[in-house]
Amino acid sequence: MFLDVDWGKVFLPTTPLLEIVVRGSLTYIVLFVLLRSILKRVAGTVGTADLLMIVLIADAAQNALADNYTSITDGLLLVTTIIFWNYAFDWLGYRFERFQRFFRPPALQLVKDGQMLRGNMRRELITEDELMSQLREQGAASLKDVEAAFMEGDGRISVVCGDTRSQGVPERQIG
Repeated sequence: MFLDVDWGKVFLPTTPLLEIVVRGSLTYIVLFVLLRSILKRVAGTVGTADLLMIVLIADAAQNALADNYTSITDGLLLVTTIIFWNYAFDWLGYRFERFQRFFRPPALQLVKDGQMLRGNMRRELITEDELMSQLREQGAASLKDVEAAFMEGDGRISVVCGDTRSQGVPERQIG
């Protein structure tokens, strides 16, 4: 049983190594650009439809990535290529501001002084109900309690509530 294994097939690459690197690189970069530019909010909140879409993308990308490889070496090289590009994009975003704006875009303001910025909400396809749900999850009872709310670069929504002194909370004494 142990001796019946074709160890050459298990460990020797069946696809040219450069082809694996090129397939992995192109697929990763294209998917990254698509997900980053079109589906920013998926990273912050993942619903059933979002999860299904990610699984389908992964399944569709599998053929572009793999070319029916069968050896462990093929698979490990492909995984290494994908990890390399993930690290390279993080490094580029850290080192160069131009890349950082694409890889980690600046926050987009959705609420200012208790008023929804509907143009920015429309740009990110955030409905009033979705925004209000996020505000409540972060402790804002109503829109008037919110000084500012931002969609962060990773899709999360952060909330800055108004001054607590105006809500009857005593100011902390210093000294």
